[in-house]
Amino acid sequence: MLQLLYAPTSPYVRKVMVCAHLAGVADQIQWLDSAASPVRRDARIAAHNPLAKVPTLILADGQALYDSRVICEYLAHLGGNADLFPAVGPRRWVALAQQALGDGLLDAALLARYERTARPAEYQWPVWRDAQLVKVGACLEQIEQQASELVRPLIDPQTETLATPAPTIGDVTLGCALGYLDFRFPELDWRAGHPRATQWEAAFRKLPAMQATLPHEA
Repeated sequence: MLQLLYAPTSPYVRKVMVCAHLAGVADQIQWLDSAASPVRRDARIAAHNPLAKVPTLILADGQALYDSRVICEYLAHLGGNADLFPAVGPRRWVALAQQALGDGLLDAALLARYERTARPAEYQWPVWRDAQLVKVGACLEQIEQQASELVRPLIDPQTETLATPAPTIGDVTLGCALGYLDFRFPELDWRAGHPRATQWEAAFRKLPAMQATLPHEA
């Protein structure tokens, strides 16, 4: 049995669990309670990960894997899902670049959120937060430009779902990133001005793996 130190609101944990579902190994993972925080170390996580961050995956032999990029590739290998991380070639580099784009969006969004939720009001720096949201906006523009390529399993026009659900890690990361904006930044209304990304996300979030991993407050 694998063990996962997690937070139910973490988009990186969601990314891992989406991959676990797609790889068919979600039922092999035991969820371990933790209290990850950018300013307070949780000893339960730090015992396995010096960064004290989630997700952290503990293997049966006690070895710990982190961060989400490593864990997702491990789970894809464990479950024999060759679509998540394509073999070396153009499709692999596209998938990894999209993963980096989605992770970058999430990094900026989390920093913007922490500026208001983790930093005392007298120390908050609005210019810093605005700069992070500029990065989020730039990532959204890039996702919009790539949206036609994102729909590799083409959207079925009759059902508006993915006709062939075989997503890569790039798809998963972008789907979780956009979902996080819905969860934590609804005021951004990211769909405005991004019609192609909106169409892709609407189809992608219907996948059972996405529906099974919706973020929620603890």
